[in-house]
Amino acid sequence: MGDAAEVLRGRVDELESQLAFQDELLTALNAIVAKQDADIVQLKQQLGLLASRLQVLAETVPGEPGDETPPHY
Repeated sequence: MGDAAEVLRGRVDELESQLAFQDELLTALNAIVAKQDADIVQLKQQLGLLASRLQVLAETVPGEPGDETPPHY
Protein backbone atom coordinates (compact mmCIF):
# COMPACT_ATOMS: atom_id res chain seq x y z
CA MET A 1 0.00 0.00 0.00
CA GLY A 2 2.95 2.35 0.61
CA ASP A 3 4.10 2.00 -2.99
CA ALA A 4 0.68 2.98 -4.32
CA ALA A 5 0.61 6.06 -2.11
CA GLU A 6 4.07 7.11 -3.30
CA VAL A 7 3.10 6.64 -6.94
CA LEU A 8 -0.07 8.62 -6.38
CA ARG A 9 1.87 11.36 -4.55
CA GLY A 10 4.38 11.50 -7.44
CA ARG A 11 1.59 11.82 -9.98
CA VAL A 12 -0.07 14.59 -7.98
CA ASP A 13 3.26 16.43 -7.70
CA GLU A 14 3.75 16.14 -11.47
CA LEU A 15 0.24 17.45 -12.12
CA GLU A 16 0.83 20.39 -9.77
CA SER A 17 4.08 21.18 -11.56
CA GLN A 18 2.36 21.07 -14.96
CA LEU A 19 -0.45 23.27 -13.67
CA ALA A 20 2.03 25.87 -12.40
CA PHE A 21 3.80 25.87 -15.77
CA GLN A 22 0.50 26.27 -17.60
CA ASP A 23 -0.48 29.16 -15.32
CA GLU A 24 2.79 30.93 -16.13
CA LEU A 25 2.33 30.27 -19.82
CA LEU A 26 -1.25 31.52 -19.75
CA THR A 27 -0.17 34.72 -18.00
CA ALA A 28 2.60 35.31 -20.56
CA LEU A 29 0.27 34.64 -23.50
CA ASN A 30 -2.36 36.94 -22.03
CA ALA A 31 0.22 39.74 -21.79
CA ILE A 32 1.24 39.16 -25.42
CA VAL A 33 -2.37 39.24 -26.62
CA ALA A 34 -3.04 42.44 -24.66
CA LYS A 35 0.03 44.11 -26.22
CA GLN A 36 -0.97 42.97 -29.69
CA ASP A 37 -4.46 44.37 -29.14
CA ALA A 38 -2.98 47.74 -28.15
CA ASP A 39 -0.71 47.63 -31.21
CA ILE A 40 -3.67 46.88 -33.49
CA VAL A 41 -5.63 49.81 -32.05
CA GLN A 42 -2.65 52.11 -32.62
CA LEU A 43 -2.15 50.84 -36.18
CA LYS A 44 -5.84 51.37 -36.96
CA GLN A 45 -5.56 54.97 -35.75
CA GLN A 46 -2.46 55.54 -37.87
CA LEU A 47 -4.16 53.99 -40.89
CA GLY A 48 -7.15 56.27 -40.38
CA LEU A 49 -4.88 59.32 -40.24
CA LEU A 50 -3.03 58.23 -43.38
CA ALA A 51 -6.31 57.63 -45.20
CA SER A 52 -7.59 61.08 -44.28
CA ARG A 53 -4.30 62.70 -45.35
CA LEU A 54 -4.45 60.82 -48.64
CA GLN A 55 -8.02 61.99 -49.16
CA VAL A 56 -6.98 65.62 -48.54
CA LEU A 57 -4.06 65.20 -50.92
CA ALA A 58 -6.31 63.68 -53.59
CA GLU A 59 -8.69 66.61 -53.26
CA THR A 60 -5.91 69.19 -53.70
CA VAL A 61 -4.46 67.58 -56.84
CA PRO A 62 -6.21 68.97 -59.93
CA GLY A 63 -8.02 66.40 -62.07
CA GLU A 64 -8.45 62.72 -61.58
CA PRO A 65 -5.89 60.28 -62.96
CA GLY A 66 -8.69 58.48 -64.79
CA ASP A 67 -9.74 61.72 -66.55
CA GLU A 68 -6.53 62.10 -68.50
CA THR A 69 -6.50 61.09 -72.16
CA PRO A 70 -3.46 59.03 -73.11
CA PRO A 71 -1.01 60.95 -75.32
CA HIS A 72 -1.51 58.63 -78.31
CA TYR A 73 -5.18 59.62 -78.79
